[in-house]
Amino acid sequence: MSPARARTSGAAIVTAARELLEDGGLEAVSMAGVAQRVGIRPPSLYKHFGDRSDLLAAVMTDTALDLGRILTDVVERSDEDPTAQLHALAAAYRSFALATPRAAALLFADVAAGATPTLESQAEAVRPVLRVAEAMVGPTKALAAARVLTAFAYGFTSMESAGAFHLGGEVDDAYQLGLSVLAFGLERAAAGTSQEAAR
Repeated sequence: MSPARARTSGAAIVTAARELLEDGGLEAVSMAGVAQRVGIRPPSLYKHFGDRSDLLAAVMTDTALDLGRILTDVVERSDEDPTAQLHALAAAYRSFALATPRAAALLFADVAAGATPTLESQAEAVRPVLRVAEAMVGPTKALAAARVLTAFAYGFTSMESAGAFHLGGEVDDAYQLGLSVLAFGLERAAAGTSQEAAR
């Protein structure tokens, strides 16, 4: 093992890549740029990652695992009421997305062939959302409910990060209203499912 590789771990490289991503966008995450950030020569970086696509996949995986840990912790610590859990989950995602908007966006992006988070990391990020969705609407509609919640939270926070809300007012109020509407709709969907089952 070379001295450079011994000094620099794959985790440190991924951390540096995530920092560059937030500082300068996806274009800033180049093999040369990341190597410079961690203080090694570019050829040494290739001993850890085969190419930029591999590096981006590692960044996405790391981001998904981070998000999964945050959301799982929030759900486990929150009130047992499913609606309260939904609000806590969405608040935690919003905080994550506003703190690391480019990494959060990368999870939903098609950036390069092969640059996708691992299935395990995706499952880690999705599991707490499915858990709350199932508690609200039951197992049959849980996936659909999780997709609706994810689409709302991602869409809203993407617009918020981009500074797209120009008309004044409290953006937080709008987010909370959206969550309340979602919770009401999911509760109605769950009631409909119960009525169908009772027939």
